[in-house]
Amino acid sequence: MRQSKYIYIIFLTVLMSACSVTKYVPDGGYLVDNVDVKTDAKRKDINTGNLKSYVRQKGNSRWFSAVKIPLATYSLSGRDSTKWINRTLKAMGEPPVLYDSLRTVQSCNDLRAELRNEGYLSADVEVKTKRKGKKIDLTYILHPGDAYYINNVEYDIRDSVIARLLHTDNPANRKLKTGMKFNVDALDRERKRLTEIIVNKGYYRFHKEFITYRADTVAGSKDIDVTLTLNLYRTNHIADTLHTCYTIRNVTYASGDADDDVIHLRPNVMKNNTFIESNDLYSSKDLQKTYNHFGRLQAIKYTNISFKEVPDSNMLDCDIQISTNKPSTISFQPEGTNTAGDFGAAATLTYQNRNMFRGSEVFSIELRGAYEAIKGLEGYANENFEEYSVETRLMFPRFIAPFLSRGFRRRNTATSEVSLLYDLQNRPEYHRRVLSLAWRYKWNDTNHHDKYQIDLLDLNYVFMPWISGKFREDYLDNANSRNAILRYNYEDLFIMKFGFGFSYNNGLYALKANIETAGNLLNAGAGMLKFSKNELGMYKLFNIAFAQYVKGDFDYTHNIRFDYNNALVFHFGLGIAYPYGNSNILPFEKRYFSGGANSVRGWSVRGLGPGKYTGRDGNIDFINQTGDMKVDLNMEYRAHLFWKLNGALFVDAGNIWTLRSYEEQPGGVFKFSEFLKDLAVSYGWGVRFNFDYFILRFDFGMKAIDPAREDHRGHYPLLHPRLSRDLTFHFAVGLPF
Repeated sequence: MRQSKYIYIIFLTVLMSACSVTKYVPDGGYLVDNVDVKTDAKRKDINTGNLKSYVRQKGNSRWFSAVKIPLATYSLSGRDSTKWINRTLKAMGEPPVLYDSLRTVQSCNDLRAELRNEGYLSADVEVKTKRKGKKIDLTYILHPGDAYYINNVEYDIRDSVIARLLHTDNPANRKLKTGMKFNVDALDRERKRLTEIIVNKGYYRFHKEFITYRADTVAGSKDIDVTLTLNLYRTNHIADTLHTCYTIRNVTYASGDADDDVIHLRPNVMKNNTFIESNDLYSSKDLQKTYNHFGRLQAIKYTNISFKEVPDSNMLDCDIQISTNKPSTISFQPEGTNTAGDFGAAATLTYQNRNMFRGSEVFSIELRGAYEAIKGLEGYANENFEEYSVETRLMFPRFIAPFLSRGFRRRNTATSEVSLLYDLQNRPEYHRRVLSLAWRYKWNDTNHHDKYQIDLLDLNYVFMPWISGKFREDYLDNANSRNAILRYNYEDLFIMKFGFGFSYNNGLYALKANIETAGNLLNAGAGMLKFSKNELGMYKLFNIAFAQYVKGDFDYTHNIRFDYNNALVFHFGLGIAYPYGNSNILPFEKRYFSGGANSVRGWSVRGLGPGKYTGRDGNIDFINQTGDMKVDLNMEYRAHLFWKLNGALFVDAGNIWTLRSYEEQPGGVFKFSEFLKDLAVSYGWGVRFNFDYFILRFDFGMKAIDPAREDHRGHYPLLHPRLSRDLTFHFAVGLPF
């Protein structure tokens, strides 16, 4: 209660300081308060939001585009710089942005130039000012006039050889077309496009400055005739000549390490990652691909590629200098844990060799140990949780697979990975062992933003060597419990799955899709070979039941950036898994849960659902608050505040459901007619510290609609909030989506 009072006092003080934000504005000066960009009429063809970026004075930053808290913080400071509090407030805050008439004139010039670049050749800009005491509002009024359009496009290629080369260019690829609005950016895009074609066909010394434009207006109209001229090669000492087309003569490799003249890579590895080859024409594209492929090899620190002209010829010698990293590293990472109030500690020791077989293969061994003191368990001899694991990985920076063409292997940057994991868990209620073996491929097309992953083989063996008598009596063998989900997940289990994943991210929106299936081959073989069955009617392999299911996940994120400091992010997540054949229940690791820092943040981890199910207090109920289907709907407004501090306002909705009816989860079955009624909704705010390499996130979520509560006050906590019941705090690393 006392802390709440302090927070309120600080917040009130900052708000009150807003009345003195002109404290550091000198006499005769003005604080830039509001800045706006408008057109002289409603023009749908002009984006004033984008043009606002050309204004050189935008005023002080606003938290969530509304409140100038950084300026208010700065204004709280005194003028005595010897006092630490004044220095601290000034460092945390933001000094007032003072009106500068010169920058206003420059802003008008920049806006006018950009309008003309967009085809409004007669555009003009005026600025209106409104003074309020020591504050000033600036409004830039755009007078674009009529747009000009391209009437005709002519290509004047003065190099006859290049002219024949461009003759095969598809006209549909051209960025300049008759009838389009005149746009300087379109002219530049066409110039870059032609330059890219030419430098990829041997013209080592060609650059876009050899291409110029002439634009002539047609008298009495808004039409423009555009002439693109590709000029001959010119230097200060030689008359105009044809551009030289170069061919690669020799490709050589050398060590870039000052203390080691040996390249610690196999020759075929360097050759397979080099796209510059003898007797081929010089290609800028091949040069960039070579850089990209060498850059992804973890054994390499950096690569430097240079070309040298062979005298009296059109040949180039290519020299590739390679600097390698130290092959072996050892790292140690301690961490603290807090699981529902149970504190613990963990540590990880990792050894990594980044050049195992002199082909940039990465071999790693990870040893992990964890300890947690569990409170609130009665009737158990030991109340501590211990976990020990060892995991080995071997990653090859290429496809390790037959029947793949050399072109496909070189076109895609791929990784083949094999991993082996053994995990030992000792809890007061049970002991659990997990043995995993996996073989997977990851690759992406260097020309696009998409990535792919195939889990060709993923074997998981779950073994339960010991279960305490009390746990078995209370939950597994108790006739009153009859928890089929719980019993299934405390049996020995074998999972053999195949999976495929796809992701795409262009900075504005991102999507992920994954599908996996398990047990199909085993079930087909079990019927033909007449495998034995357990008491539940499940086929067994090596006397162990195997799981059979299909699971699909889809994730979409859309980022709408208003400016450098403010963005609105939408997220949609859908997951469905269905057990069939040899399984009636999904393995626990494959089930969905809702609530937590990356889901509906008004609920704690695994604290929501399924459907209208009301969870009960206790240590075992986490098994029931899982489902076969999940939906997440999130909207988050993100804003940069000051220094490394960012803020967020969010609204979350979602839940989980089961696809089959389980007695232990009443109200948990998905019904399309009940979908909207089952959605849980929360809202809240967050604080993030962005340290570039990682983000520390603190989110405060409040329940708004609780589908598990039928009474009006409990069902709509938005209307009847109670902090002790509805507020949930989350700490996490990284953004939620």
